Amino acid sequence: MIEKIVLAFLTFLMLYGCSENNLNQALSGDIQSEFISAVDISSFPKIELNNPVFKNTNGNTVSFLEFLKSKGINTIRIRLWVNPIGQHSSFDEVKSFTESLKSMGFNIYLALHYSDTWADPGQQITPQDWQNIPYTALKDVVYNYTKMVVQQIDPDIIQIGNEINNGFLHPEGNIYSQPSQFIELINEGIRAVRDFSSSQTKIMLHFAGHQGSDVFFNFVSDLDYDIMGVSYYPIWHGKSLSKLEQNLIQLKALYNKEIMIAETAYPFTLGWNDWTNNIVGLEEQLILPEYPATPQGQKEFVKQLKTMISNLEGGIGLSYWGADLIAWNGPESIEGSPWENQALFDFNNQVLPVLDVFENL
Repeated sequence: MIEKIVLAFLTFLMLYGCSENNLNQALSGDIQSEFISAVDISSFPKIELNNPVFKNTNGNTVSFLEFLKSKGINTIRIRLWVNPIGQHSSFDEVKSFTESLKSMGFNIYLALHYSDTWADPGQQITPQDWQNIPYTALKDVVYNYTKMVVQQIDPDIIQIGNEINNGFLHPEGNIYSQPSQFIELINEGIRAVRDFSSSQTKIMLHFAGHQGSDVFFNFVSDLDYDIMGVSYYPIWHGKSLSKLEQNLIQLKALYNKEIMIAETAYPFTLGWNDWTNNIVGLEEQLILPEYPATPQGQKEFVKQLKTMISNLEGGIGLSYWGADLIAWNGPESIEGSPWENQALFDFNNQVLPVLDVFENL
């Protein structure tokens, strides 16, 4: 009886013109609806040059990327700078890295910074080669640059700017002093994606934090994008997960877009594994007593965020930032990792319990 039902279902799909690809999606579920279990490992091409050895729970050596895949990571987030000093986070490096990742079956989530260096609420520096050109020319540059990226990398998700609370491409795209220009510049990036994406790339607009996010997303409500992305780090964005959840629910109700936690992380210790100052290192930066800086505390924090976003209507995924940022440059480096106590591997490069959370996403 079951065989007859399956045969009838397949016949129905074939009669209505389903391609083999569509048929596979119908049987396995819509690929686009898969919960996004992501990690940002933008620094891995640089870290890999030092030949670090990663280990599983038994202490056995594993291939970093293959191990992430086996633990349920389906999407890799990567930052892209325009013309950085050196090769790291450059277009050539990112293109090569994404090609390797795609060959392994990962989806690609690309964070365009539209800068030669870090772009965040503290700084949105226009690339040097784009400075001092007329505003109309800058719009063309944004369109053509985004077009090139989309055509050659073809990501599954693309951010137009990174943590753009204050705008991007300052001063021309400052959201406070040049609000209409900010909208126009963002729209040039969006238009390029819509015009040249061959894979139905989803567009994200990314806000750091959740407080005030309703005002920001109201300001961009007329733009053609798909995902509201928010960063959430307790050190910067408050220690109340309930307020975070309330604000995410409100965003969905107000703007009816998909929602993703685009960046988060949490420490498994307050200790250091190199001589580079860590960003998180004090108990006052933690959510206590619920989530201490222990391997289990780190796991429970991410588990709670995962539960929150997966239960939220329109919640599509979570991305852990700096999963790869072990003390890659040696134990006495002052130019190493400021994040090794928040990576997904401990000070012996052995996997932490938190990665099990992603396996169940």
